[in-house]
Amino acid sequence: MSNLSQPGTQEYAALRTGAAVQRKADHGALILRGLDRLDFVQRMTTNDVVALAFGQSAVTVLTSPTARILFTFTALPREEDLLLLPAASEGGALARHLRSNIFFMDKVTVEDVSDGYQRLRIMGPQAGARLDQLGLSLADADDGDWIERDGVIVVRQERYDVPGYEMLVPATAGDNFLARLIAGGVTELQDESAYHARRVELGRPLPGFEATADYNPLEAGLAWACSESKGCYTGQEIIARQITYDKVTRSLAGLRSDRLLEAGAPLTDREGKPAGVVTSAAYSPALDAPLALAIVKRAHNQPGGQLLAGDSAVTVVALPFEG
Repeated sequence: MSNLSQPGTQEYAALRTGAAVQRKADHGALILRGLDRLDFVQRMTTNDVVALAFGQSAVTVLTSPTARILFTFTALPREEDLLLLPAASEGGALARHLRSNIFFMDKVTVEDVSDGYQRLRIMGPQAGARLDQLGLSLADADDGDWIERDGVIVVRQERYDVPGYEMLVPATAGDNFLARLIAGGVTELQDESAYHARRVELGRPLPGFEATADYNPLEAGLAWACSESKGCYTGQEIIARQITYDKVTRSLAGLRSDRLLEAGAPLTDREGKPAGVVTSAAYSPALDAPLALAIVKRAHNQPGGQLLAGDSAVTVVALPFEG
C-alpha cells in the first residue's frame, strides 16, 4: 500500500470539511464465545476489556512477552459474545494466534466471520450528520460507544485512526448501505492518498506503519490504549516499568522536510548516528508541505530537533501537525 501520492482534491476536502467513507475490504471480524471470552482477551492485551459495559468498546493491543505489538484491534462486548475488529489483513492471523493460546480449561471459541460482513469507516466533520440520516445516531456518544441497528454496528472512534465511525455491515447489505451513504452526500475514497494525508496531519499511528512488531505501544503512540490499573497481561511488566521509571527510549514524532520522504527511511543525527525511522509520509494540501511520522529516539524527539533522512534535512515537530 502506497501513501506517497498527492491526494485527490474532492476526497481530501470531504475528509476535512464533509464526510468520506472508506471501504475496508481487507479488514475482517472475529467472534469469541464462551464464558471465559473476556478474561481470555484480558490476559493477553493492554486495555481493560473486562471493565467495558454493554455499548462500550476499546482499542486494545495484543503484545508479545517483550511488549512488542503483535495485533491491534477493537473489542466490543455483546450479551452473548465478544466481537473483535482486527486491523487490515490481520483477521486470519489474529484468529490463529488466539486459538493457539486457548488453554485446556478455557471456555472460549474463536470464529472468523469476516466473509459475513463488510467493514466501512466514515470520517470527517459531517460524518455524524450523515449517519443520523440513516437512523444511526451516535452524535452525543463518547469515544468507543457503539450501537447496533438492523444488523449494522457503528462504533464511534475519536482517538484511534482518523476520527470517525467504524461500521460493520452484513455482507448481503453492504453495497446497498454504501450506496445510501453516497446518495446522502458521503464521498467514497477511491484510493488511500487522501486518507493517509489526513491521518498523517493528525499524527495518528496505524497498524502496518507505526503499530508493528518493531515497537511497543508506548513507542508507537498507543499509550492511551494501555490500562495502568488492570491485572497482568502478556508484556505488562515491561510496559509498566517503562511508565513507572520513565524508560520509554523512543516515541512517535512528526517530521517536516522540503521533499516527500519514504516510509522506512532511516533517520540519523548530524554526526551520522542512528536516530530513528520514518514510518509514514504524505503530502498535505492544507499545509502545502510534505509531512511524515517517525519513531524517533528520545535524545532527538523534541520539537525543533534537526535530523537527516538520507541527504534530506528534516525538522522534528510536535503532533498533530494540524487539527
